[in-house]
Amino acid sequence: MKLSVDQNADALYLKIDDSRIAGSEEVSPGVVLDYNEADEVVGVEMHHLSKRSSEIDLTDLQFESN
Repeated sequence: MKLSVDQNADALYLKIDDSRIAGSEEVSPGVVLDYNEADEVVGVEMHHLSKRSSEIDLTDLQFESN
């Protein structure tokens, strides 16, 4: 799993696995899901991060696992 943040594009991308992307769908304004050939979600892209919350700090990312 890999998380990328592009501050210039004001976007975040979470790649869940290395499957080839077969299609994409915008499921909400600025939120795009990428699907593999088995129709499984393999990526999530969020655009306009700075407009989603005034408290987002792209320099402070934390990982949590339960």
